Amino acid sequence: MSYLHNDRMRLPGWFAERAAPAPQETELRVSTLELFFDLVFVFTVTQLTGLLVDGLQDGRPLEGALQVLLVFGVIWWMYAGYAWLTNAVPPTRPARRVLILLGMAGFMIVALSIPAVFDGDGLAFAIGYLLLVVVHAGLYLQGTSAITRVLPFNLGGTALVGVAALVPTPYTYLLWAAAVILLWGSPYYIGQKGFNLRAGHIVERHGLLVIVVLGESIVALGIGAKGLHIGLALGVTAVLGLALAACLWWLYFGGDDETRAEHALEGAEPVRRTRLILGAYFYAHIPMLLGIVAVSAGVKKAIGHPTDPLKLSAALALAVGFALFVAGGAWFRRVLGMSGNGPRVWGALVALATVAPGLWSALAQLTALTALAIVVIVVERRSNAAVAPVH
Repeated sequence: MSYLHNDRMRLPGWFAERAAPAPQETELRVSTLELFFDLVFVFTVTQLTGLLVDGLQDGRPLEGALQVLLVFGVIWWMYAGYAWLTNAVPPTRPARRVLILLGMAGFMIVALSIPAVFDGDGLAFAIGYLLLVVVHAGLYLQGTSAITRVLPFNLGGTALVGVAALVPTPYTYLLWAAAVILLWGSPYYIGQKGFNLRAGHIVERHGLLVIVVLGESIVALGIGAKGLHIGLALGVTAVLGLALAACLWWLYFGGDDETRAEHALEGAEPVRRTRLILGAYFYAHIPMLLGIVAVSAGVKKAIGHPTDPLKLSAALALAVGFALFVAGGAWFRRVLGMSGNGPRVWGALVALATVAPGLWSALAQLTALTALAIVVIVVERRSNAAVAPVH
């Protein structure tokens, strides 16, 4: 990973619309402004966790999960768009930085509207999203005209979300679903030519995002424990919650997946590289990030009453969240041609069985999930060591 290994080979430069590899240029690093942008985006993740927790508390977990999926689907599309934008048009000039800050304002409006996005604040969400789309297109035109093929889909998705704010349920959900389908499916209509992407920057940007989003699970621990006295059960539960978050970190960062991912992207011709980035860093990251949101919501519910049985919905949030994260990791690795994904696949399946101890106590389920995560890490590490080439 570029920000950990400064002595590595320089990364490929801008992609051309041809089959030959891109020329070598100076390595592009993630800027502090991009990290600042990510902090605003992660606030939307915090809001999504709250949306899911509200659904668990109000006895409508399926509706809450559907709302999170739809809102995340629309938001994640534009986050990825901005990651690609700063890859092609680095925010090195004052004018570009001001526009990125303006885009952050759009994300802030979007995030603030999430708690009531299906109950009166949908239009505010659409206005913030429109600001994101306009700034994104204006900046991207400085790097490539290919964005003009994407812009109609972005505007169409914005319009669908705006109209959804004006119609009653269930049409609201249908229009949101149509927006997600339109946005997520647009790469298959417009093709993948014309987007200049540097592999190292994409790998680094998404890795840093995952670190910051994992912090959401730590924040959930703190919020869930607010106002409670720290006894043995609460202390053990907090440590287990931290251990589970650390295991998720290890599954993403503990091996050499990022280095291997960067090499796989660098070795691909431009159009195929773009397709790999779409598959690995857009689609495969969806279950991983949603998994963190679900785990955070489950931990927040668990920390308040660690020795009490969890509601079925909260136990499912923990189990399904972990399963989504490890399954997304297997998908990510498979897209980039990495073998040895068996432990993650069976780990995702076994995770669902941890609902049973969760119905006994929250502490029991957190213990089971943490133990399962450790087993997956150890088995995968041994499996990778067994197939590693001997030098």
